[in-house]
Amino acid sequence: MADKQTLKVKLVRSVIGTKQSHRDTVRGLGLRKLNSESVLEDTPAVRGMINKVAYLVKVL
Repeated sequence: MADKQTLKVKLVRSVIGTKQSHRDTVRGLGLRKLNSESVLEDTPAVRGMINKVAYLVKVL
């Protein structure tokens, strides 16, 4: 069985002053504080969430 692909996402900008839906998306990605990182499965849903808040996060 093939290994699942993963993405490592890091919060690089503050969510202060952003839309509530963008804050909720960041929380949904498992990110809390600035510079926090999360390893997520590479799925279309996760990619869409990353795309929505691309100005706040960095994919490593």
